[in-house]
Amino acid sequence: MLRVALFEPRIPQNTGNIGRTCLAFNLPLDLICPLGFSLEDKYLKRAGLDYWKHLDLSIHDNFDSYKQTIKNSRIIGFSKQGGDNMEDIDFNLNDTLIFGREDNGLPERIRSQCTLMATIQMPGITSSQNPYGVRSLNLSVACGIAVYTAYKKLRFNQ
Repeated sequence: MLRVALFEPRIPQNTGNIGRTCLAFNLPLDLICPLGFSLEDKYLKRAGLDYWKHLDLSIHDNFDSYKQTIKNSRIIGFSKQGGDNMEDIDFNLNDTLIFGREDNGLPERIRSQCTLMATIQMPGITSSQNPYGVRSLNLSVACGIAVYTAYKKLRFNQ
């Protein structure tokens, strides 16, 4: 089953929104510690609304212990830099989509253990034609785009 993993998330509202997205697509959510907030955080619960209690949620002490639970899964890391265009990836049903911390993304030691790295192409990124472009997307927005793209591609390939 396709799944979503957050590596050391820091902002409870993002995690709450991602949890709601996972529930909407019937996907499990894995949180890899340390977390930057408590699971009792009011902002997490507000963003997740009353859906949070229905989420298939797993908490993992660290990346190494997490990796042991997904042995038959490709790990697709998402980054704003240095990845394949997400649109060019053929997703598999047992893929794990992993996203890094809001402040510094996936560290190299995690990136190097990913089967492949993906990036979301953004036409509005800063360039000479668009000096006010966006450097990156909010984590929950990026996760939503990635989940929808993978889901859409998997549904059409079945």
